[in-house]
Amino acid sequence: MPIVSIKWQKKVFSDIEIDTTQPPLVFKCQLYDLTGVPPERQKIMIKGGLLKDDTDWSTIALKEGQKLMMMGTADEIVKAPEKGPVFMEDLPEEEQAVALGHTVGLHNLGNTCYMNSTLQCLHSVPELKSALLKYSTKSNGLDQSSHDLTIATRSLFADLDRSGNPIYPSQFWMLLRQKYPQFGQQQNGVYMQQDAEECWTQLLYTLTESLKPSELRESSTTVKELFGIDLRSRVHCTESGEESIETESVHSLKCHISMDVNHLHEGLKNGLKSELEKTSPLLERSAIFSKHSHINSLPRYLTVQFVRFYWKRESNQKAKILRKVDYPLELDIYDFCSDDLRQKLQGPRKALREQDDSKFGLKPQNKDNTSTEQNTSMVKSEGTTSTHNGESSSVSIPNAEKKAHITGIYDLVSVLTHKGRSTDSGHYVAWVKQESGKWIEYDDQNANYKKEDDITRLSGGGDWHMAYILMYKARVIEM
Repeated sequence: MPIVSIKWQKKVFSDIEIDTTQPPLVFKCQLYDLTGVPPERQKIMIKGGLLKDDTDWSTIALKEGQKLMMMGTADEIVKAPEKGPVFMEDLPEEEQAVALGHTVGLHNLGNTCYMNSTLQCLHSVPELKSALLKYSTKSNGLDQSSHDLTIATRSLFADLDRSGNPIYPSQFWMLLRQKYPQFGQQQNGVYMQQDAEECWTQLLYTLTESLKPSELRESSTTVKELFGIDLRSRVHCTESGEESIETESVHSLKCHISMDVNHLHEGLKNGLKSELEKTSPLLERSAIFSKHSHINSLPRYLTVQFVRFYWKRESNQKAKILRKVDYPLELDIYDFCSDDLRQKLQGPRKALREQDDSKFGLKPQNKDNTSTEQNTSMVKSEGTTSTHNGESSSVSIPNAEKKAHITGIYDLVSVLTHKGRSTDSGHYVAWVKQESGKWIEYDDQNANYKKEDDITRLSGGGDWHMAYILMYKARVIEM
């Protein structure tokens, strides 16, 4: 790969490596990172002509150390408004959504919508952005490719927050391909479409490794806290009677789709049950075991993947299940939890109900004839003590700290959709709820305001965009 220098205006950028196995657009994206000149405005002079996006590098005799000339203007600095202040309530509803939310898209670099939609969904998690900001610039023994990809994620998220124009995620894409070469697959010289779920999973795996707690960052939020789900599974063999308990940690729940699945709850129920073949010590041969899982700990953000793709032997490729599966804006995960976790959720759920009732002026129900104050003190055990006869005392503990408790109830905050018949084709889009409560559709570089009704229509049943990955945010209560 030749190393060249670029002269732009009065500046000279040296030691720029050109990967001639990639299209010229990738090189232009490198220059955009250095100069701020968008690829569409770049005019790069090579051998008396202009470098075009479809130029074949093999037709250009690049020499080591060659100096190239680039013309073009960088993105303009945002100027102060000439008009007087405009109050938010005076804006149309769509403009309010734009003013209150992040509306910057990501340019498609060649079938990279799977990556763009993944990044937009994860960028909407403020706790993840906060953890990335605290990440050290030193790798501290971490694999260099993982460290570089983490730094690139942090930089890209920062660019999304401060830019007024769509971003070219070239640096991130280059490092993603270095870390996971499968995302660099090409067909006839064109980058192939990839699976957004695989991109999501691999990126979270990298961030899990890099954003680990350390002595210097004890209070930092880990990826495990944000997205990790602990499962407790009962594995049973009917033939031999063997039974064991297994535990595992995952980053998403699976919604398995069959002919009897019409709603997310039914698909999640299917996803927590499975059969597997493994060696039976008692039978001394392979046998079928049933596996029934329950959730044993919950994260702040619950991710659900619709298992819509399966391997079709006849065509030797992945096919898509188009069946419509409805999903709620508010998801209660209580029924899928283990007995131990249900017990832990009782207090927070009761406190949440009482809080909701108080908003509507309703008094809490009192079934055991104890006072409301006693019930409240029992729920908020960190701020009360108990007497010897078991009754709750109203004596408060000074300086008792309240903590946020997960209730098992989640609110939908992002949807990643797929349009098409195969993971190797089609188009991915992100639909993200802003802090203002408004929804924005991120279709690569285009950001469009959407209504809540538009989000619930993404449940499938045709060739339109349908939900592939859902992300819910935990509803918590301080106790």
